[in-house]
Amino acid sequence: MATATEQVSAAASFGVVTGVKQPRRLSPQTRQLAVRYISGEIGRGMRPAAFSLDPALLASNPSPTRQYAEAVYRVAEQAPLRILPGELLAGAATLPEAMGHRMPLTPFSSTSHTTLGFEKALRIGYRGIRREITKRLERGGLDAGGTELLNAMLRCLDAAGTWHKRYAGALEKLVAGSSGSEGKHYATLLETMRSVPENPPRSFREALQSLWLLWDFQRLCGTWSGIGRIDRMLGPFLKADLAARRITLPEARELIAHFLIKGCEWITAEGRGSGDAQFYQNIVLAGVDEEGRDVTNDVTYLVLDVVEELHISDFPIAVRLSRRSPDKLVRRIAEVQRLGGGIVAVYNEDLILESLQQFGYPLKEARNFANDGCWEVIIPGHTCFAYQAFDMLALLQRVLDGGKAETYRSFEALYAAFLDRLASQVDELTDKTRTGPPSPLVSLLTEDCIERGRAYYNGGPRYTVLSPHAGGLPDAANSLLVIRTLVFEDHELSLPELVNLLKTDWAAGEPLRRRIINRFDFYGNDAPQADAMLRRVYNDFTALVGHVRERHGILRPAGLSTFGREGTDFLPHRWAAASGQHRGETLATNFSPSPGTDRRGPTAVIKSHCSVDYRRLPCGTALELKLHPGSVQGEAGLKALMGLSRTFVELGGLFMQIDVVDTELLRDAQEHPDKYPNLSVRVSGWSARFATLSREWQDLIIRRTQQCGP
Repeated sequence: MATATEQVSAAASFGVVTGVKQPRRLSPQTRQLAVRYISGEIGRGMRPAAFSLDPALLASNPSPTRQYAEAVYRVAEQAPLRILPGELLAGAATLPEAMGHRMPLTPFSSTSHTTLGFEKALRIGYRGIRREITKRLERGGLDAGGTELLNAMLRCLDAAGTWHKRYAGALEKLVAGSSGSEGKHYATLLETMRSVPENPPRSFREALQSLWLLWDFQRLCGTWSGIGRIDRMLGPFLKADLAARRITLPEARELIAHFLIKGCEWITAEGRGSGDAQFYQNIVLAGVDEEGRDVTNDVTYLVLDVVEELHISDFPIAVRLSRRSPDKLVRRIAEVQRLGGGIVAVYNEDLILESLQQFGYPLKEARNFANDGCWEVIIPGHTCFAYQAFDMLALLQRVLDGGKAETYRSFEALYAAFLDRLASQVDELTDKTRTGPPSPLVSLLTEDCIERGRAYYNGGPRYTVLSPHAGGLPDAANSLLVIRTLVFEDHELSLPELVNLLKTDWAAGEPLRRRIINRFDFYGNDAPQADAMLRRVYNDFTALVGHVRERHGILRPAGLSTFGREGTDFLPHRWAAASGQHRGETLATNFSPSPGTDRRGPTAVIKSHCSVDYRRLPCGTALELKLHPGSVQGEAGLKALMGLSRTFVELGGLFMQIDVVDTELLRDAQEHPDKYPNLSVRVSGWSARFATLSREWQDLIIRRTQQCGP
């Protein structure tokens, strides 16, 4: 059990750090269960597997595919079960090896950056998937590898059935050994999970239980998948049950709360660098279905209710907005956003649908877009996704290096050399191919793997994506603006002189450095010159990537990201920046302005950010905004937040994540982590409890510009 201190601290931190108190809709029992999970009690209680694969199997030198499938079966047979009193869903991912991105009992890494086909699995059940595999085997025409893969998939289905039977058996024993309300509770839980996910669900309770078992068995075996469009999947079941009076909204809210609470099973409340909530289990809400009909429903709002009350950051929420989104939804988003934690972000649905169609996705598939568990746009259940990052600022600085600076007689000559280097970088990335570990379990829930007889990492999915991602583009554009102005227009110094200042970290140029910072309005200030330079670099990058839509059977949509590399991996390879920053300073994250350079408020940031055409960026990017809690208080603050989302959509943004947090509070939390055990912040495509971030990552969050008013 959590200690008394942990219980009090975790319960109190459900929503006090921004001064906005959430309503209490959930039962005390559910809130107490949340305390146990969020405090790390459950996660810290996990133990490594005390079992292994059969030595005789290993001695037979099985193929990787067979070894993987047998490991899945062994895990299903032997992994510890966990049924806590009062839980409304059965199933648990109880092996810490899976937390470490490994397939237990094997040397194989596991799969992340994906959202699997849970919608189809709900619709036809494991039984329907088994039938599909059997019919494909009967049709023949597969090579030996394809036949082995499909048989491995069947073995994985057998494993899932074994795991299910173990939980059903454990519940039967609990029913037999209890009475009264406790016995009724276990009997209801058993009845709810008895038929699913082998068969399609018949009620909201069964649908939620089925989704949990589908998702959590993947997790038990190491897969880090996003959830995807939970309201689209579950909304029709809830609507039917409400109409038939089989359930009430408060009962449905409790069930959804238990789903999110149980999804915190890997919390340890211990530091792990980039946070202990980085398992890519994103949820996508609202938007349209494949026929263009709005899917927003009661589940949409119930998920937001639970996040508002419990402040669970392990399921970052991305809401699909459009110009037609009702004020009710936009207001509800703002109400949750102003509690902090960066848990709720927004997509511009209309823009993304244009981008995906322009790239070549069929409209019906594009309309079902979700993400890879972070924010990169994919078609869920159809896509094997990965990205390749590079640093555009470091690339520009390499163009200036090696005595070449004196050869550039004009800015256009310099820019042409930069563009040549960028083209070489893009060509190198788009020529890469993709490999990965054996994956029959992941392939089960990925469209076309069965039909093609090919695994997730072997051309099985309908779409295999390897996206070139540029980091540091805002900083490269800012640097080019300074170079053009000071060197080639004002002739204040030569390019070699500026390069020397950058290499020596402004050792002899401090007055110039300060003058640059004060003189220039860089990206993020709605400044025409800075935004024009940004557009030029952006358009050239996306054009270069756009020349190679597909190579080696792999799609190559452009993206822009850093995912924290701006403060880690990129730093050793950068000089000081021409835009006035010292070597080692944290610069732009994803496609946001560099910290401290955005001085004209969040609306100006959004205008600058939306000055480019995001239809050219099918994989996506992110804008981060950090707002002071005092600027969003009361009805006026709420409407201001709503206005930011509306403005972002109207101006053509793509994805925006807003974090409401006081920088001074973060500094206090850095020095006194025990005071803020559940203080969550948005890191990049994930949120994290601030106390579990390393100091290096905490500093990245602290340094972001804090806007004091929308």
